[in-house]
Amino acid sequence: MPIDTLVGTTLAGYALRGKVGEGGTATVFRAEHPQHGTVALKVLKDKLQEDPTAVARFLREAQYGARVIHPNIVRTLDYGKAPEGGRHYLAIEWASGELLEQYADRRGTLDPGEVVLVVSQIGEAVAAAHRAGIVHRDLKPENVMYDPEQRHVKLLDFGIAVDTEAPAEQRLTRAGFFVGSLMYVAPEALSGELVGPAADQYSLATIAYFLLTGVLPYPGKTPRELFTQLLTQPPTPLNSAKPGKRFAPAVEAVLMRALSRQPADRFPSVSAFTEAFASATAGGGADASAPDEASSSGGLLNLMKGLFGR
Repeated sequence: MPIDTLVGTTLAGYALRGKVGEGGTATVFRAEHPQHGTVALKVLKDKLQEDPTAVARFLREAQYGARVIHPNIVRTLDYGKAPEGGRHYLAIEWASGELLEQYADRRGTLDPGEVVLVVSQIGEAVAAAHRAGIVHRDLKPENVMYDPEQRHVKLLDFGIAVDTEAPAEQRLTRAGFFVGSLMYVAPEALSGELVGPAADQYSLATIAYFLLTGVLPYPGKTPRELFTQLLTQPPTPLNSAKPGKRFAPAVEAVLMRALSRQPADRFPSVSAFTEAFASATAGGGADASAPDEASSSGGLLNLMKGLFGR
């Protein structure tokens, strides 16, 4: 049975109610289970069911997700190979809200206070993963669920995560090859270096930069341009990212340190970064000396409305 026709059937005890998404390797369904209730059920695509690499990555996502338990990480509930057709599946908790990518596209730039809230929660999830010896390697808005009503974040997708206790040869990638998303990946991931927790810090800082400005630290329009810029150029300073939009010097300094091309020049941990970011923003996220033209009056009122008025 083709995977797109599974809606309305039962797979490993999960009643598939509807298709909610699709990626390169798996299709995601909303499903019901007698014990787990409503879940998101990821099913490996048919063409990959016999691909050892794809299956190993799928199982790794399940195992790493089960290994890290945190309120800001979607819980892994169950995984295995279904008796119906031998399909590999992964059941995770159903997270309310929407993808942070969709929320940001719909809202445009976010208020600094809301960015701190989102980034701090992602940082707590990532710090928990790091304590468990796992580097996520694919932090991006597309891998974050955000419920603006509850002000709550859930981190998704450990599919390309890596165990820091694994032998070095299993963690290295050849120069010119990388895993992750080019717009958010740390420079060391492109040059064949051993990627560690500092790479997640870089990606999280890129998310913060994007949520504040609506643009990315590098202006490249093609993968080739981005690749070259990441390896050879410094990122665009935060206060040069978008005309008319300015932030306190302390906020810019924190983000640009976390975006350093050399891992050793970043903060000592993702928690140190998020704490510094929150502290700098609390001291005045938007620079009153050069406010955004769209909110040049009533800046504090607009911030309060953005945080509590929805």
